[in-house]
Amino acid sequence: MVADLNCDGYIDNDNILGQAEEAIDILLSDYPDEDHVLIFDNATTHLKHAPDAPSASKMTKSPSHFGIEVPAKGLDGKTLYDPSGKPQKKEICMSNGQLPNGTPHSFYFPPRHAQEGMFKGTVTILAEHGYGDWSKVRFECKKFKCNPAQEGNCCCRWKLYNELDFVNGKSLLERACKACGFQCLFLLKFHCEPNPIKQCWGHAKYYYRLTPASKKEEDLLHNMLDSLDWITIQEIWCFACQAHCFIDGYKKGLDGKMAAWATRKYQGHWILQEGIMKEFLDQVAPV
Repeated sequence: MVADLNCDGYIDNDNILGQAEEAIDILLSDYPDEDHVLIFDNATTHLKHAPDAPSASKMTKSPSHFGIEVPAKGLDGKTLYDPSGKPQKKEICMSNGQLPNGTPHSFYFPPRHAQEGMFKGTVTILAEHGYGDWSKVRFECKKFKCNPAQEGNCCCRWKLYNELDFVNGKSLLERACKACGFQCLFLLKFHCEPNPIKQCWGHAKYYYRLTPASKKEEDLLHNMLDSLDWITIQEIWCFACQAHCFIDGYKKGLDGKMAAWATRKYQGHWILQEGIMKEFLDQVAPV
């Protein structure tokens, strides 16, 4: 409600995970025999990976003391701050990747190695992936703008960036859902009309505008939560159906105006009939 250092703070991935876990608990309690799919907006906050997830963006080419800087947490799980109010940091190792044969792959030299505990560097990592000697290849193309014609062979970073264990990493939300047997999907970045989540937000805002005006914070908070609670399961179903109908219309070649007309005409349908383009041209276009 109030974003500040000593107040609620901004909504972050930890908040999203907490909401997802609460939703999972409710669904497992009330609908234990159903298959569940949680759907989220394609937002950066939702797509966050674990801090130690494999990433080629900050690796070094040669062996080094490379580690990942993360916020330091107290025993209560909250971020620690120094006297100036800045978050305290600590350094951790990157988690294991995976070799092409599925074997776990550590990015750090093992115990009793001459460089024990040090980061291996991208040249060594690529060699262990079976790509031979990359010591003579540039570390990174200028501003990471690689030439597609070279098919990933232009620099060490791009080559590693496209390895499966880097590409297929799961977000924290996906991992949390999978651990509970839930499927997790992220909506594509479409306009709000085929996004049922944004439609729910818009409907909640409509309900909120119907509440009495007030300058009291407790009234505003109460009205906001009530507005969200007023959205029914049936309305969510309708929004999902309408969004699916819009997407199907675009798939069949309709533009925004055509899809809006078809969605109104076939309200309640998940998909539109074949020949919907001809029907629109026959009934609407001549007018």
